[in-house]
Amino acid sequence: MFAAAGVSGCSGDLSTLSPAGPVAGSIATLWWVMAAGAALIFLIVMVLFLLVWLRPNFGRSFSQRAWILGGGLAFPIPLLVPLLVYSFQQGEILLHIGGPTETPVRIEARARMWQWEFIYLDEDTAPSTVGVLHIPAGALVKVTATSEDVIHSFWVPRLSGKVDAIPGHRARVRFLANTPNTYRGACAEFCGSGHAGMLFSVQVHKPEDYARLIKAARDTSLRASLAQVHP
Repeated sequence: MFAAAGVSGCSGDLSTLSPAGPVAGSIATLWWVMAAGAALIFLIVMVLFLLVWLRPNFGRSFSQRAWILGGGLAFPIPLLVPLLVYSFQQGEILLHIGGPTETPVRIEARARMWQWEFIYLDEDTAPSTVGVLHIPAGALVKVTATSEDVIHSFWVPRLSGKVDAIPGHRARVRFLANTPNTYRGACAEFCGSGHAGMLFSVQVHKPEDYARLIKAARDTSLRASLAQVHP
């Protein structure tokens, strides 16, 4: 009952355990595998503890050397090595999301206290939106995160992992959203008094709707630029 109650709290807009794309799905699977491994280790340790507590002769039947070698090598290695190998395997899967031939949609996520600006690098005049990231469904997206002031962190739990936005540095994360929907993102690095409100949304559109929306954003940016040149 308590386990079910705990797992029920692992859902919602900012849950890594409710993935909506292959990158977040790989991260969630890795979490479950690691959680199962940790639970198995805990269970074995508790069984040994109860045996030693309830049957003292059980513990005395092994030498100190046997306990050290058994508990320090024979017990952890067969459990931890497969988990380590699996984590490397998942990392390789993430590196090859989208395949070598797919050209990603390139977006820059520029952080500042306390908002996110998203610049669409593949579009003419590089239009931008504030607080809302628009992406096409089914397309590989590469987000380059940077910051204008302090360290922030770009994170969309249901779509991708975290990547720090550091002044003077450009960090990249790739992800893919399967279906049109709206997802919440957040700054995952404490960045000052406005940190809790440094949220944004990711709106995933059908490809044709995305093209139309980006054209509208490009026209708005062009009008704003002309207004600055000819006030």
